[in-house]
Amino acid sequence: MKNKDFHELEKKIGYTFNDINYLVTAMTHTSYTNERKINQIESYERSEFLGDAILEFIVSEYLYINKRNYKEGKLTKLRASLVCEFTLSQIAKSLDFGDFVRLSKGEDMTGGRNRNSIMCDLFEAVLGAIYLDGGIEPAKTFVHTYLLDDIETKSLFYDAKSTLQEIMQKNGRRLSYKLIDEFGPDHHKTYITNVIIDEQVMAKGEGVSIKSAEQTAAYNALLQLKKKQV
Repeated sequence: MKNKDFHELEKKIGYTFNDINYLVTAMTHTSYTNERKINQIESYERSEFLGDAILEFIVSEYLYINKRNYKEGKLTKLRASLVCEFTLSQIAKSLDFGDFVRLSKGEDMTGGRNRNSIMCDLFEAVLGAIYLDGGIEPAKTFVHTYLLDDIETKSLFYDAKSTLQEIMQKNGRRLSYKLIDEFGPDHHKTYITNVIIDEQVMAKGEGVSIKSAEQTAAYNALLQLKKKQV
């Protein structure tokens, strides 16, 4: 992908780089550098490492300022729910990071452009790139715009199964999960699960394990319940 293509990504994330190479590096998976065996091409790993630390700081500062009645334990749990793989990967997917990431042919063919782990890495790598290029303020703007805009919804996933279970028990309703499909090679399997309430399919979830598929299904069910309350 030529650098000019990354200008489309700049528009999506709402930040224009002084040095576009920071963004190019943030969108370069290790498999791409290994496939080409060129030492000059750097993967996003170092940028992701930096972005991970910056993300924790920005989210921690925001929660400290805006959740003054929360004790340390509750702050820690809320932060964990916001920076978990699923939450960050969904934001990355909404920004079409999968269309821009540079992957090896093998990684691309096995679904790398839609893999939650890679999408999560990309969110952190892009954050690291923004910080390197423009400092902490644009990095904060990025996180506030895409992660901290709706904390209540973004934090639902972390405890989705237990939260849904509590709601169902409170209302005397039956809750179960059913695996309906699995596909892909053994090292990259994908599972599809339905969440069933009172023998009716409420929502569907997808994940790299049965547990994560159930968690996603529970999250999607909670989103539907939330919409009905609005």
